[in-house]
Order: sequence, then C-alpha cells, then structure tokens
Amino acid sequence: MTFVASMPMYDPPEERETVDLSWQRVRDALRLRGIAAPERLVRRNADLPAVPGGIRDVAGNIIAPDPATLPPEELDLHTLWRHPDLLFGETCWGPLDQGLRPFVHVIAQNSYSGVPGGEGILYRSALITRSEAQRPAPVPSDTPVMPDLAGKHFAFNTLDSRSGYLSVERDLHAQGASMQTFSHTTPTGSHLASLRMVAANEADIAAIDCKSWAMAQRHHPSLSAKLHVAGWTAPSTGLPFICSVHLPEAIRRNVADVARAIFLPPARC
Repeated sequence: MTFVASMPMYDPPEERETVDLSWQRVRDALRLRGIAAPERLVRRNADLPAVPGGIRDVAGNIIAPDPATLPPEELDLHTLWRHPDLLFGETCWGPLDQGLRPFVHVIAQNSYSGVPGGEGILYRSALITRSEAQRPAPVPSDTPVMPDLAGKHFAFNTLDSRSGYLSVERDLHAQGASMQTFSHTTPTGSHLASLRMVAANEADIAAIDCKSWAMAQRHHPSLSAKLHVAGWTAPSTGLPFICSVHLPEAIRRNVADVARAIFLPPARC
C-alpha cells in the first residue's frame, strides 16, 4: 500500500512551506511508530495512486473515479477524500454531512486559537463587505453578529462549505429567515475568489472563515484593504482531519494519536 497524505484546506502557494512543516511533524512521528507515512503531501491528481476501475465502497459501488483518469495537474478533493490509501487528510464538515462520512474516520481537529474569530477547535466566518471608513469591526460573539443582509448579493465558495455557505444559512434559519433574504447568490469556487468579487463591487458580501480571512490579510494586503468585517457567524467546530475507513484499526489509532497530540484533542461531535 502506498499511503496518501494531503492538507488541502489551508494550502495556498504562500502557505505551503508552513503546511509542509506541519506535515513533516506528523510524518516523522508516524514513522517512529513504524508507519510508512509518505514523504510529501499530495497536491495534484497525478500524485494519487491509481485505482483501476474506480474507487468503490464495500458493496462494490463506484464512489469516485480512478485518479489516473482525472486532469493530472488538478486535485479532485472528493476523489482524494475517498481514496482507500488516505492515511491523513483534511476536509470540511459540509462534505462529511453530505455523503463523505461513511468513507472516512474523523481523527483530530485543526486549531484556530490566535486567529481573530477562532478559539481552540471553534471558528467563525467573517462577513466581509467593501471597506467603510471609520467603522470598527464588530467583536466575535457566541451568537451571530449579522449586518443587514436583505437584498444583498452574496458570494460564496461552494454550496457544501460550512464556512462559506452553510453557517450563514444556519444563522439565518435561527433568526427565522433563509437564504432567500439575498437578492442573488453566486458560487465562486474559492474564498479568495469571493473576496475579489466583493472588492470589485460584483457582490455585496461573502462569508470567509477566520483563518482564510487572516491569510488573505497577510498575503493579499492590497485586496483586504478594500474590505471590511461587517459581522460574524456563530462559532462552529473547525475543519477536521480524516483517514480512510479502509485503514487497519491499529494504523488508524496511531494516526489519530499523533494528530491529536500535534494539533488538538478530537472533535466534539
């Protein structure tokens, strides 16, 4: 078995050195336990081991294509997450709740401490609008802090993103409203694309998880200078680390022990 590892959720080019260092800590700790953790993280379909005939569930149903049939320089996350050799991966609760959960084990959590809007395993999404001079950002709270959303054009990364879409939908529902409060909703494919759409006055507001917003401020200062935190979603459990259900139990337990020791205790779920 050629194990697969990937940490794709906070892995823009500007952060790859930091992400690689995090993986090296996990990799070296696993190797000390006798597990042949891969040298490097997977960042493209071409780096995934082929699965002739496609990836199948225990009943023999195809649940993802053979990675060898996919565009080699892209990375199909849904195929990565379902790969039977996945030793260590990172996903979002949205995909888990929308069909991924039977194929993976949740083993640990990322940390959001030290990031405005985050605390331990919890994170919030910043509700980002265009900059308003002299207006301070609201303070994150245990309940939603929401500006007036009625009639606004909402940009979001993907429908299965907890931070970019589902948390806003949840908070609106808790207030007796729905996504219909927006005049338009537009998928963009990424948090950065949503920020660019708001900055260009092509949308009014976007929900960006606090860690992604901090990275945007660090790596795209000219873009973030045009933007403003107008509110916060209620806190949610942050992104989980996962492994394949096909792993032997002893390996899975070792991976979980290492990940929890390096990052945080397991999710409250």
